Amino acid sequence: MPKPRPLDPEAKPDDRVDNALRPQMLTDLIGQDQVKENLHILIQAAKKRGEALDHVLFYGPPGLGKTTLAHVVANEMGVNIKITAGPVIERAGDLAAILTNLRAGDVLFIDEVHRLGRAVEEVLYPAMEDYALDIVIGKGPSARSIRLKLPRFTVVGATTRLALVTAPLRARFGAVYRLDYYDPSAMQAIVKRAAGMLKVPVEADGIEEIARRARGTPRVALRLLRRVRDFAQVRADGAVTRKIAKDALDLLAVDPLGLDDVDRRVLKTIIEKYNGGPVGLNTIAASISEEQDTIMDVVEPYLLQLGFLDRTPQGRVATKSAYEHLGFEWREEGQPRLL
Repeated sequence: MPKPRPLDPEAKPDDRVDNALRPQMLTDLIGQDQVKENLHILIQAAKKRGEALDHVLFYGPPGLGKTTLAHVVANEMGVNIKITAGPVIERAGDLAAILTNLRAGDVLFIDEVHRLGRAVEEVLYPAMEDYALDIVIGKGPSARSIRLKLPRFTVVGATTRLALVTAPLRARFGAVYRLDYYDPSAMQAIVKRAAGMLKVPVEADGIEEIARRARGTPRVALRLLRRVRDFAQVRADGAVTRKIAKDALDLLAVDPLGLDDVDRRVLKTIIEKYNGGPVGLNTIAASISEEQDTIMDVVEPYLLQLGFLDRTPQGRVATKSAYEHLGFEWREEGQPRLL
């Protein structure tokens, strides 16, 4: 069994904590049961045949464990993992250098795989399909192409925007899995496990309060747990109760459904400035001085999950549930009015 990954001494403190809390094997994973079962079958079949794992693509909102699953896959297969990201690989030569350093069975994890350049993708296609690297030597009439054989390796891709992954690249992944938001019981188990590893004394109702406000996202849950721990150490005796968790999260402006300041600003902008919509994403982004990608990738998925937002051909529309949650009176027409 592979040894747990050592902490990166140059990593930020919160990143080092997240790395330490990450599950190492499939049995350590909480939630995503269907993905886990499919991965287990995929891995066991590859190990029985003595082959490299087929290429795998994970997609879904940020913070649900795509990077963690890539490490779990490598650990389960007992191989090394090389980590990179789409924006980092600027030239085809950069990818060629990475590929030629891989050993048989290794996992190459490409985060934000949808941001790979077209020239880089052209090099990746034969590498994934034929395990070969085509290199052009020389220039002009004397240029010639040679093909280098590569060991059989596994590409694990991760993306928050599946639609932006080109069809030829998507077709070369043998297994594609979507990660969904975690249910409340899974979130509570994740918070409880993390609190135990961090040695934070926490009561059951404190765990429930943190999990409820974590947006169904483990990354958010771990961040909130650390901030509640800080609050408990400074304002209380260090133990996390429901009241301590509630007070800490209220101070962080995280409401009982997990909405933060940006979420509420998006909804209030749609309701107050644009009569509930429809309104375009670029208009919302300009109104609250946020990036469109932040709203689309981080804010919108959870608001859609809660049923607070609708996407229409004309733009985004706030729902009756959003009005009620923010304390506005729902009216079919006209300006919203605070209750």
